[in-house]
Amino acid sequence: MVESQNNPKKMMWTTLAMMAFSTVWGFGNVVNGYVYFDGTKVIFSWIVMFLLYFVPYALMVGELGATFKNAEGGVSSWVNATMGAKWAYYAGWTYWACHVVYISSKGTGGLRAMAWGIFGNTHWYDSLPTATTQLATLVVFLFFCWVASRGVPVLKTLATIAGTSMFIMSILFIIMMFAAPAINPHASYYSIDFNWKNFLPTFNIKYLTSLSILVFAVGGCEKISPYVNKVKDPTKNFPKAMMALAIMVMVSAILGTFAMALMFDPKVVNNHLNEYISNGAYMAFQRLGEYYHVGGLFMYIYSWCNVIGQFSTLVISIDAPLRMLLGSKEAKNFIPKGLLKLNKHGAYINGIWMVVILSGGLIAAQALLPDALAVMAQLVKLNSTTMPLRYLWVFAAYIALRKHQAKFETTYQMTKHQGLAYTAGIWCFLVTAACCIMGIYSPDPFTLFLNIITPIILVVLGLILPAIKKYQEAKN
Repeated sequence: MVESQNNPKKMMWTTLAMMAFSTVWGFGNVVNGYVYFDGTKVIFSWIVMFLLYFVPYALMVGELGATFKNAEGGVSSWVNATMGAKWAYYAGWTYWACHVVYISSKGTGGLRAMAWGIFGNTHWYDSLPTATTQLATLVVFLFFCWVASRGVPVLKTLATIAGTSMFIMSILFIIMMFAAPAINPHASYYSIDFNWKNFLPTFNIKYLTSLSILVFAVGGCEKISPYVNKVKDPTKNFPKAMMALAIMVMVSAILGTFAMALMFDPKVVNNHLNEYISNGAYMAFQRLGEYYHVGGLFMYIYSWCNVIGQFSTLVISIDAPLRMLLGSKEAKNFIPKGLLKLNKHGAYINGIWMVVILSGGLIAAQALLPDALAVMAQLVKLNSTTMPLRYLWVFAAYIALRKHQAKFETTYQMTKHQGLAYTAGIWCFLVTAACCIMGIYSPDPFTLFLNIITPIILVVLGLILPAIKKYQEAKN
């Protein structure tokens, strides 16, 4: 242990906490929380979500990462080791299938960011017929599918730069917004009423069906699992890093909510929900620029960072989950041979065609929505009910790990108490599943239809592929 502490290659727990924070958190989470949960009423929900969900989730990821420190496949590798190859295939499939919706939203988000970056607003873009905006989204999507098929590595660098700059701007927004009243005291700010009623949510259907937004916001810390054993004294320092992460995310969410409350009246937001879901972040930076007498400068910087971020993430989301699914050991046993075909650039070309059909079909279906604002709002909600499904495999793998813990060696455990470990795993699994199921509901019939049919199609396809593979083997 002394040797690892003196090893200069081992990172400090503070470094890991900052890495995890930039991976998990973004300004869009603050905006979505404020918009969906009636302004400052989201604060109670954030605190409960962090304490009862995010902290145990992060600590479970730490234990899985420490136990399977040499596994490169992330969640699929954990499931393979604890539950077997077939379940690992389903975990890999879920991770990939969740990205079908996510990919659709990146094209839409990128075009909206571009409209803000060019025109300084989206009046013209939002006035276009939905069929026109969806056709443009489809063209952008197909172009980036072609880019992904060429295997362009520079986009990973672009995504990192864009992600880092967006993260810095999220923090700067909070600092500058709290400094604004001192710098420009005569600007128009809303006052925050610190009455308890303004911080407690209204527990109704809207509240329950929006909880998936918060689960989606705090998820994804399994991405930092490869770094557990790169920390000095992981048994002591990894929990420290995760607690620091939880505190930073909680402080950022609460302060970000207060900053938004100085700018936007929740009643106005409620009456123009789709507009604030789609444009809230840009409107916030626009207003911040006005407070500092620099016009739309902050909004333009944010917009172009977002353009680069959305489009580079689009390519990576087409390519990376596909490689994780088709490049895994399980792929040869459960996926038809045709999908494993590589082109001369080393890309899974038939897999990309599968993405084209599924994500392209979703983009085309959304042409039936009334306008571009409705498309964006629907994608946020659809993502919040599908993307967290991949977290279920983290908790399933953790429960299986504790069940067979005698078979595995680890440098870190969340708790030595088996009952507590099982309770945490089952609790987080049930919360995730319940929020995803409740999130499917929508008062809009078409949105409800898409929220139901999309997961069904993806699940059925995931079950059909092994059956096709079995048929091919029997035939041969």
